[in-house]
Amino acid sequence: MSDNLDQRRSKYAPVAAALRALYGAIDWRRGLPPLDELVDCILSQNTSDTNRDKAFDALKARYPTWEAVRDADTDELIEVIRPAGLANQKGPRIQDVLRRIEAERGALNIDFLNDLPLAEAKTWLTNLNGVGPKTAAIVLCFAFNRPAFPVDTHVHRVGQRIGFLPQGISAEKAHDVMEALVPPADYYAFHIHLITHGRQICQARAPKCERCPLTDYCDYYQKARRDL
Repeated sequence: MSDNLDQRRSKYAPVAAALRALYGAIDWRRGLPPLDELVDCILSQNTSDTNRDKAFDALKARYPTWEAVRDADTDELIEVIRPAGLANQKGPRIQDVLRRIEAERGALNIDFLNDLPLAEAKTWLTNLNGVGPKTAAIVLCFAFNRPAFPVDTHVHRVGQRIGFLPQGISAEKAHDVMEALVPPADYYAFHIHLITHGRQICQARAPKCERCPLTDYCDYYQKARRDL
């Protein structure tokens, strides 16, 4: 899974404490209902949060139910969600997912995932067309408060820089590593803290290391300092 696992795990407590001190404590709270969360995640793929939100709001404004989305004219649906980008892919994908859920469950409802063993819930979700480990983890963590750790671009980048994740690891494989390093009860808060840190300080092109409270634990910073 990962070399030096104990060393990587030892970074968690001080990094989590520093991020909590910087950004405040975070308690889980459900944002969207489970099926809404799933569709929202599909819309979020390869786009910004702003564009995802525009598309999701347009979708909900145009169609009163998920049944209406399932049965909508596909070309019309594509136009409605066009702000999210890749609408020609996402429109049919959303309809395919909705049809698959109803065919398997008899209704457009995925609340049953809360009662499945976690591994089975992940497998069920990732068997849906266009649903990968990140989307599955977001649905389980955000909609059900289940111990799944989503790895998005910020978590992937910050995790490698600090040294939680081996350099070059794929985002798909990184989910298992982060789940091995972080206490399950802390998945939600630590995920949010890493995203916030990636947006505000540990940015992709120009990380603001001079403002970062994590430099004592950060492999990226320590290497840069040695190379001076």
